[in-house]
Amino acid sequence: MRTIVVDGVEIPEALIAQEAQNHPEASGSAAWAAAGHALALRALLLQRARDLGLRAEPESDAAGREETEEEALIRALLDEQLEVAAPTEAECRRVYEAERHRFRTPALSEASHILIEARSGDEGALAAARLRAAELIWRLADGEASFADLAAEHSDCPSSAVGGSLGQLQAGDLVPEIEDVLAALEPGEVCAEPVLSRFGWHVLKLERRTPGRQLPFEIVEERIRLHLESRAWTAAAARYAADLAAEARAKGVALSLTADGGVGPGSIALGDFLGDGRAAARLEPWLAATDPDLAARLSRAAQAAGESVADFVAHAVAEFADEADDERWTNLVSTARDAPDPALACLASLLRSKIEPARRAFTVIRRG
Repeated sequence: MRTIVVDGVEIPEALIAQEAQNHPEASGSAAWAAAGHALALRALLLQRARDLGLRAEPESDAAGREETEEEALIRALLDEQLEVAAPTEAECRRVYEAERHRFRTPALSEASHILIEARSGDEGALAAARLRAAELIWRLADGEASFADLAAEHSDCPSSAVGGSLGQLQAGDLVPEIEDVLAALEPGEVCAEPVLSRFGWHVLKLERRTPGRQLPFEIVEERIRLHLESRAWTAAAARYAADLAAEARAKGVALSLTADGGVGPGSIALGDFLGDGRAAARLEPWLAATDPDLAARLSRAAQAAGESVADFVAHAVAEFADEADDERWTNLVSTARDAPDPALACLASLLRSKIEPARRAFTVIRRG
């Protein structure tokens, strides 16, 4: 089974394909990348929580949904590891002054309508319904009857029972074509022409309009404080996750996921080669037996750099760990997957590319 390395975690392709369904992105490649990062982050967080010996009982939210054991463990880890300072009153006030438009009550309006539905879907029925609505507007203009009486008698909307009243409304409560007409009316005014929506023809009346008002800082301070705390916590969690991923990449492939999502040790721990040289001491006799040519070239490269083999190896590994992306890690894992000693095989591959960089490719363009 092919595996992909993401943020220092080796993940089966099948697991990424399954997870990608939970990440609606603009493209399949974007969903694939998001799924890989999500799985890697989950593995890194769970492993760190277990390394710290944390325990957590699943909790339920207000809707009765209960955490999984893994979700509870990750929550406990972040609760312990993240420190987020509470925002001060001055910080909250700066947000209030900079974004005063956000802290207003919504503008409200009260309106009534009479709905005349077309009895069938053809153009004739629609025209007849419009004519009925127009006649009601003429009768209202002549003062023959009140709006409430005409709504009770003619409206096809359940609001007819309350004189056509739509109650208190704010932006977004009605379909745009109705809202646009009401916005142009003065309180007490009836629309001059019937208004068409997907429901039918409407006779509209604006009863009253109440503008929004600015809320005092004291009323919204707690809301601002919670917003700032949430934003700071999210930023701290993102930094913590990025640090875990960087640490994992520096070690090599620190963890691996099984096909069922379980977390286990990674197949390659290059961190050993950054230590005191004992790993390089293992490398030299291994290379001499398995790849004498590479062993000789390694010795010459170290001599040309004025370093011992151990130092040359350590510097090469450190450079790879600093610069390698997920694709290079994946290739490295694939190179050594079936080797008797994967770590030494990976190191040999890494050194081979260091000593013999890939040649540049040139395209010959025929002119004329």
